[in-house]
Amino acid sequence: MSLLGKLTLDAIPFHEPILVGTFIAVVLAGLVVAGLITKYKKWGVIWNDWITSIDHKRLGVMYIIVALIMLLRGFSDAIMMRTQLAAATNGAAGYLPPEHYDQIFTAHGVIMIIFMAMPFMIGLMNIVLPLQIGARDVAFPFLNNLSFWLTAGGAILINVSLFVGEFAKTGWVAYPPLSELAYSPGVGVDYYIWALQISGLGTLLTGVNFLVTVFKMRAPGMTLMKMPIFTWTCTWANILIAASFPILTAVLAMLTLDRYLGFHFFTNAAGGNAMMYINLFWAWGHPEVYILILPAFGIFSEVVSTFAGKRLFGYKSMVYASGAISILGFIVWLHHFFTMGSSANVNAFFGVMTMVIAVPTGVKLFNWLFTIYRGRLRISTPILWTLGFMVTFTIGGMTGVLLAIPGADYVLHNSLFLIAHFHNTIIGGAVFGYLAGFVFWFPKAMGFKLDERWGKASFWCWLIGFIFAFVPLYVLGFLGMTRRLNHTDNPDWNIWLYIACGGAVIIMFGILSQLIQLFVSFKNRKALADTTGDPWNGHTLEWSTASPPQYYNFAKIPQVRDIDTWTDFKEQGKAYQTEQSYSPIHMPKNTPTGVLMGMSLTLFCFAMIWHIWWLAGLGFIAAITFFIKRCYCNDVDYYVQPDEITAIEQAHINQARAAQEASA
Repeated sequence: MSLLGKLTLDAIPFHEPILVGTFIAVVLAGLVVAGLITKYKKWGVIWNDWITSIDHKRLGVMYIIVALIMLLRGFSDAIMMRTQLAAATNGAAGYLPPEHYDQIFTAHGVIMIIFMAMPFMIGLMNIVLPLQIGARDVAFPFLNNLSFWLTAGGAILINVSLFVGEFAKTGWVAYPPLSELAYSPGVGVDYYIWALQISGLGTLLTGVNFLVTVFKMRAPGMTLMKMPIFTWTCTWANILIAASFPILTAVLAMLTLDRYLGFHFFTNAAGGNAMMYINLFWAWGHPEVYILILPAFGIFSEVVSTFAGKRLFGYKSMVYASGAISILGFIVWLHHFFTMGSSANVNAFFGVMTMVIAVPTGVKLFNWLFTIYRGRLRISTPILWTLGFMVTFTIGGMTGVLLAIPGADYVLHNSLFLIAHFHNTIIGGAVFGYLAGFVFWFPKAMGFKLDERWGKASFWCWLIGFIFAFVPLYVLGFLGMTRRLNHTDNPDWNIWLYIACGGAVIIMFGILSQLIQLFVSFKNRKALADTTGDPWNGHTLEWSTASPPQYYNFAKIPQVRDIDTWTDFKEQGKAYQTEQSYSPIHMPKNTPTGVLMGMSLTLFCFAMIWHIWWLAGLGFIAAITFFIKRCYCNDVDYYVQPDEITAIEQAHINQARAAQEASA
């Protein structure tokens, strides 16, 4: 047996000019970035202040950076698919070989769900949630750092598969028997399994961490029904994470045993059952949809309340509606396989439960509309994303109710109609929400606003491109076009494929506008600086910290009297009061253990993919060693002294007073 297992030079796709060109571009970009870091002597800052950081705010920023990088990678897959289908009409072959196209649409789904949407959501949650509940950090700061590096490790594996070996050709759900060793003998499915396992572990740890944070670290006076609505929706999402991600871990472990040790969990001919995989996968997969969308609902609630200048209409009903969505989301998974032979009673139950979810979702929509009603709505970039969401998500919800009818689903389940519905809810719902939150809370994280002109340009490109990219897919679904095709020969479909490709190009300009927005904003950050402490006049405890917040968040943990603290503060007509005395603040130190453990486990996963057993053992032992060292050499204590607090707090007091005067 080779020392490198199955890894040989043949694993590098020299015969694929697209991949070779991409690899060269990535290497050159990496060298340019490394050169700039070296030129400006920033390696020490990056290591000490970022890579080893356990500050929830910095980790949130790093999560969002990973999400934006993976957005570029996932969207490049999308534009390649749309271009291929536009080119491969009337029987033409197009420019992508079938085996490459299959890898692209599999990678696109995995990246956009697991490595773009999830990190974006967790990044916003990291930045904002502790500030909203008056906590200095999360309950387990080191675990937060480790979770990030496990997620980053999974993203690294996905990108390595582009240049070393291959990725799965199974679709992002990896149904057996196609994902079994007999039908997928390469390493593509193994990349899929280990990337999802390591990132899934990080997400599960994050969910547990934030649940403990919310339940045990709220500011004095903040009962559960005084928590900000974004904190509530994140809490429901984290409950779903804690309940559903172990299911994903278990089903992928069973698939691993099938492929590596010849088990037959999912082999019908050997006593297994392939349908068991589908049941377990969607028992995780459908709650995952609500894990993504619930925090976005919270963001829209915060944005609507802030820009309408009113308290959120129906706060309690929003909390209960979020809980209802979370519970119902766990009992609808079977609608993903209505056509798989279940009885009429089973299909009817899951169909009705799927339709019922529209009720609490509708409650939220009406609450947002009533919040806007008779408010003084300020049209800024975050509210544009929210208004765009209300339109697109309503359409996606209605098509979802249609697909909840088992009889209709029999016709539409494997068509592009389903693809359009799914993207309608995830892009028009979750992604629009994250982009609204990104703009809304960017000043809180970085200390200056994003450029409004480019932000609005990005929104309109995204919205218009989204309509042109996905409405034609509804039409194609009714015309009978199935998903996962890499070429077509029906002339009636051509015009719709061309329009969809044009829509993807418009979205590309939206993403480009966002990159320009970031560049322009950083270039002009002094002019865009937040001098008021709260640029949008928000309603929660975020206002009581500087922008960006001091590393200890609160010099003294605040006392909460009201759901909308800032509104209550203004209604009382009180000026910001300085504290008379401060005590030392206990803070944990940064640590390299998280990144070392994360990269050791990433090395372990890479070695398992290629059957390099000695390297797998080395990576696993290294991870355990770093963990033990962390347990027994725990030097995390230090204190922020009162004189240091006083200087930072005085600057913050000046900001808070200016904010109150500006809003008066």
